[in-house]
Amino acid sequence: MTSRPLVSVYSITGSKTSEVPLPLVMTAPLRPDIVDFVHSNMSKNRRQAYAVSIYAGKQVSAESWGTGRAVARIPRVGGGGTSRSGQGAFGNMCRGGRMFAPTKTWRKWHRKINLTQKRYAVSSALAATAIPSLVMARGHRIDEVPEIPLVLEDSIESTTKTSAAKEILASVGAFDDVQKAADSKKIRAGKGKARNRRYRMRRGPLVIYASREGGIDRAFRNLPGVELCSVECLNLLQLAPGGHMGRFCVWTKSAIERLDTIYGEDGYKSIPTANMTNADLNRIINSDEVQSVLNPAMKKPRVFPKKRNPLRSMDALEKLNPYAASVRRAEALAFEARQGKKDETIARRRAKDAERKKIKEQNQKFYEGAKQQGNVCEDGFNV
Repeated sequence: MTSRPLVSVYSITGSKTSEVPLPLVMTAPLRPDIVDFVHSNMSKNRRQAYAVSIYAGKQVSAESWGTGRAVARIPRVGGGGTSRSGQGAFGNMCRGGRMFAPTKTWRKWHRKINLTQKRYAVSSALAATAIPSLVMARGHRIDEVPEIPLVLEDSIESTTKTSAAKEILASVGAFDDVQKAADSKKIRAGKGKARNRRYRMRRGPLVIYASREGGIDRAFRNLPGVELCSVECLNLLQLAPGGHMGRFCVWTKSAIERLDTIYGEDGYKSIPTANMTNADLNRIINSDEVQSVLNPAMKKPRVFPKKRNPLRSMDALEKLNPYAASVRRAEALAFEARQGKKDETIARRRAKDAERKKIKEQNQKFYEGAKQQGNVCEDGFNV
């Protein structure tokens, strides 16, 4: 990513007055994975412990009936006269019983975060605030803003009136984002309405100052969606709300100059370096420096055809012995021809068997008739 060497400084009327060098931290590598990880862990550190009552589901005198009564061994309410008597108690499967594994207040609510990792995430979030495409992708209205990052004169820190703050933001085209946040104010869905968080609203600009002695916080704090933060204690929860980089930031001149004394060689917070200064892999691989030390291209290895079994493959057998292949092919054709005449042969044989059976039945009939004539020699040879 190329960075601009200078950033314009605008007055409270919207005119350009001077220029300041772009801080080196604005060129830090963008790591959305680290930002999301650190943001999720930091947001867990604001949670309040909750748990169900230790007596919930146990405020009843119940005792198991034991075995031998054809009922489960769950504790049962004693007494009589009501439908409650004899009902199961205590168990999580019972009506009015305690929950399974009741929540405890000593759950691990908070998370420890590596300090270097946290600073890396803040540096990436700061670098993302200087990229207009990421700021617009977050939903901020910066169409009328002359330049990103937006830097104003230090005289803005002496503003104490909200009306004056509105005029300053309108003069540099940043009030559209404030109006967007104001129009997005909606009543929260759910029980949070009764828990001191009735409304939900989008985030607007983040005003970053170097000193609050002039009363800048009193001027901007009542604008919807606008937040303030000192450059000495930049917070990732404000720079990347929801873990999404690209917050629209309004800087004062002294605040953006202070970044070089906080981050970098002169500061106490180091600027992370990118793993790759040039991400164009095709250009790197095809460069003369890389190609000069590479091994020459290897020839494509010869691919030998798969050996086929001539006992199974007709084509392989024909290469070895064309006559044997023709004989086998002729046998295959003859077998197919015999298979085609099989029905005709079976019908002919069945007709022949039926004719033979018919003759056999006639012979048997003649024999039965001849047996009924008796002995022909009973009365002698005289007929």
